[in-house]
Amino acid sequence: MRTAPALAALAAAFLTRAAGAAEPAAPAHYVLDGAKSSLEFSFTQAGAQNHGRFRRYTVALDFAPDNLAASRLEVAIEVASLDTGDDERDGTLRDADLFAVKKFPQARFSAPQILKTAAGYEAVGKLTIRDVTREVRVPFTFRTASEQGASVGYMSGKTTIKRLDYGVGQGDWKATDQVGNDVGVSFALRLVPGPAGH
Repeated sequence: MRTAPALAALAAAFLTRAAGAAEPAAPAHYVLDGAKSSLEFSFTQAGAQNHGRFRRYTVALDFAPDNLAASRLEVAIEVASLDTGDDERDGTLRDADLFAVKKFPQARFSAPQILKTAAGYEAVGKLTIRDVTREVRVPFTFRTASEQGASVGYMSGKTTIKRLDYGVGQGDWKATDQVGNDVGVSFALRLVPGPAGH
């Protein structure tokens, strides 16, 4: 027959194991594989749909499907790296009345909250462009794959923002008859494990 202290020790061990089993996994830390990722935008100009991409940006994602409370997303975009395939148009977009890249070289999206949705996930955070910050919700899907012994992540999604909400359009560019207010943003990112201790 077990003594009371032995039973108490067994109960404590069981409770410790149960508590450990209930602990959610720490989120994996991912960083961008820029060579195999894309961040694109689209807009309407003079009735025609135009497309472009940003060539320089960073992404840091802490993500665990069973621990969304500890998951977060950080994106920083070098706005001057925009490329629509037309040098003259790119110069106009970089100029003071639109993105004003000399004064505001970087756009940022900081999402401390990630939610589960019926279609996947949603990053909830603050988008800053031209020093104007607004809350946005960015829907995305995420999957992992084992490649060369490492778990990599694939994150994709799209959303729409209104350029005038961020002051992207001063002077004559405030009008929306030539350049629409809606800007589509889409991304397809390959994310690789980042260094420990981020």
